[in-house]
Amino acid sequence: MNEFSILCRVLGSLYYRQPQDPLLVPLFTLIREGKLSASWPLEQDDLLARMQKSCDMAQLAADYNALFVGNECAVPPYRSAWVEGAAESEVRAFLSTRGMPLADTPADHLGTLLLAASWLEDQSAEDESEALETLFVEYLLPWCGTFLGKVESHATTPFWRTMAPLTRDAISAMWDELQEDAEE
Repeated sequence: MNEFSILCRVLGSLYYRQPQDPLLVPLFTLIREGKLSASWPLEQDDLLARMQKSCDMAQLAADYNALFVGNECAVPPYRSAWVEGAAESEVRAFLSTRGMPLADTPADHLGTLLLAASWLEDQSAEDESEALETLFVEYLLPWCGTFLGKVESHATTPFWRTMAPLTRDAISAMWDELQEDAEE
């Protein structure tokens, strides 16, 4: 698994799953113990350290729910909530044609899109770069900046306020890498 895939998998999992999800225990252990930075491919040690200091699971879960869960959440994590005329079915069709297995949950969730980027990166199809570029251009970049700004302003915990710039920087770095690959 390369650095691009690691970034997408970690960030996607944190947005997609509630903090108390048992599958996230190893990841939160790495964060809490300050060990994530050893395998984090970007120079974001200050942000990772800030996250490390704010891993109270009850507070994280409450903030996650207020931010992202339910019809009255502060910051809907779905592309269709931010892009006028966007339909979840477009994303689902795009990912399905690429062979990505999808759950019954909305395919336009930020976490799903980041996990999809990891999945696409890990596939060795010839058009992997083109598929990733389409994922970013069509389904991620048009709304993630606004979304992350709202996360930063509505979060009550330092953890989620820090996740916004951490994610913004990671998406930017990944986009830059995709652009460099396309130029070669």
